[in-house]
Amino acid sequence: MSFKTVDINADVGEGLGNETMLMPFLSSCNIACGGHAGDAKTMTEVVRLAKTHKVKTGAHPSFPDVLNFGRAVMDISAADLYSSLKSQIRNLQQILYNENAQLHHIKPHGALYNLAAKDEKTARIIIEVVKSIAMPIQLYVPYNSVISKLAEQEKISVTFEAFADRNYEENLSLVSRKKEDAILHENSRILNHILGMIHREKVTAINGVELPIKASTFCVHGDTKNAVEILEFLSKELPKYNVKIQ
Repeated sequence: MSFKTVDINADVGEGLGNETMLMPFLSSCNIACGGHAGDAKTMTEVVRLAKTHKVKTGAHPSFPDVLNFGRAVMDISAADLYSSLKSQIRNLQQILYNENAQLHHIKPHGALYNLAAKDEKTARIIIEVVKSIAMPIQLYVPYNSVISKLAEQEKISVTFEAFADRNYEENLSLVSRKKEDAILHENSRILNHILGMIHREKVTAINGVELPIKASTFCVHGDTKNAVEILEFLSKELPKYNVKIQ
């Protein structure tokens, strides 16, 4: 079995206040920057924590929809969405500058992430926002998605992301949170789920079909009820299977 290196990320700054417990087990983090959650105070606190733990910092912009926590598709014009995403990322960039830290990546949040995976119009808006940033950054997106293909065409650096704590449908979309068994909680299931993606580049969909997938960063949602336990478990177990987190 070959040795592999992976990144473990989590969405943070979303109002849960558990970042102190999460950070020791992460190699990158996605910071809410005002669209669905987060403000200058939370962004500053999380950036400082990330620096302390040498965790790479990314922006986690979303539809500007605090009411639905960015988890519902929003009826918004392309111009307004572009402006909002640009503003959200700029707000985080200012804090990163103040704290002498760097923006490593962008990962869209929730409904925006899922829509950009299949909708070209939405994907292009995000691509244009990334292109407007005068520095090379990574874009965290799903494997074989519309946004990943567009980003590669535009010479944007793509990091394929998969979810440690979520089940997949046969089309590689995430099982809706409204459905039973959408979220994985058991450590052993999560470990097997990740190892299959790392070493075999396969994931078993919720209907039992095995699908090809590629990922080098794996997300554990900060609001999964046992997120800290999952992360601690993975940090101990993955090295036993020739997987290094960095």
